[in-house]
Amino acid sequence: MFQNILVALDRSAASTQVFDEALHLAKKTGADLMLLHVLSTEDDGSPDVLTFPPMHYYSSLMGASLEKFRQQWEAVEADGIEFLQMLTDEATAAGVDTEFTQHAGSPGRVICDVADRWDADLIVMGRRGLAGVREALVGSSSNYVMHRAGCSVLLVQPLDEPGLLPQLKTREMAAKL
Repeated sequence: MFQNILVALDRSAASTQVFDEALHLAKKTGADLMLLHVLSTEDDGSPDVLTFPPMHYYSSLMGASLEKFRQQWEAVEADGIEFLQMLTDEATAAGVDTEFTQHAGSPGRVICDVADRWDADLIVMGRRGLAGVREALVGSSSNYVMHRAGCSVLLVQPLDEPGLLPQLKTREMAAKL
């Protein structure tokens, strides 16, 4: 059924659930996993995007700000790799061939690009539950991927989302495969 499952992860609490769903599907179908973390200023814990005053007025402040931003960004990159390595080790121990990658950019675009390059059959990702004006202002990676991916997409609904019926939770649905 599935051979290559791309798992899009961020550092939110829901990522554990997304990973668990993808691992469960991979074990059931014999698929390989590609874990993807996208470095983005939208991600929790990312350094804030810097805005600079004119360089000729505050050149010493700008240099210090750039250095601080670089250090923070490198720490976020290292944390992302450590996170992906930990999950890769867990999936490998469960008997699933797993690799990982980390890219910087717009999450929706990067997810679709990596899925295309890796020939993914399925993308598994979470959703933040944005709708209406908030979705229009902030953007929705899951919406972008749903409309532009060249393969199937499984959106994992957070289990603590209000109004979810237990029989509709994705783990139970996946168990029926």
